[in-house]
Amino acid sequence: MSQFTVNRDLPKGRYRLREVFSGLEDVEPLKNCVGNSGLLEKILDETYVTIMSGTRYMYINDKDGSLVVGLGYLRKADTLYLYLDIIHELVHVKQYLEGKELFDESYSYVERPTEIEAYRCAVEEGRKIGMTDDAIAEYLYVEWITKREYARLLRTLGVGATDRKQGRSSHN
Repeated sequence: MSQFTVNRDLPKGRYRLREVFSGLEDVEPLKNCVGNSGLLEKILDETYVTIMSGTRYMYINDKDGSLVVGLGYLRKADTLYLYLDIIHELVHVKQYLEGKELFDESYSYVERPTEIEAYRCAVEEGRKIGMTDDAIAEYLYVEWITKREYARLLRTLGVGATDRKQGRSSHN
């Protein structure tokens, strides 16, 4: 994470990924998840990011494989959360390029294979940089899943946490 930087001062608009987020080329779990250094370079070089108001977090546009980031989230979110989110979303870009169905409604959010793969990569990086399971669990909580789904996600990802009360929504 030491090389990771975020350009938080950009106005709404469309940018190349490296104009917004840089220092991702040497993230070992991301390299492992993408599995091909040429593909990772392509993703880092060719992915676009749209910064817009009205979006709370970050997600992939399944129409063109670009990323969408909320202006407020970009400006105010904890750098660690932005870092793990961009790793997660770049796995989705890889999946998009492979032709995978990113939002397969036949699965719940916490059981969707594309989400599990992306979260596994972010969790692996979180552990690599020294995050505790409690901190990883806090990162993984999002308000659009139930407590039961959240517990299932933690089990699936092998994250054992003692304090599961806060979650990321308390940081934004």
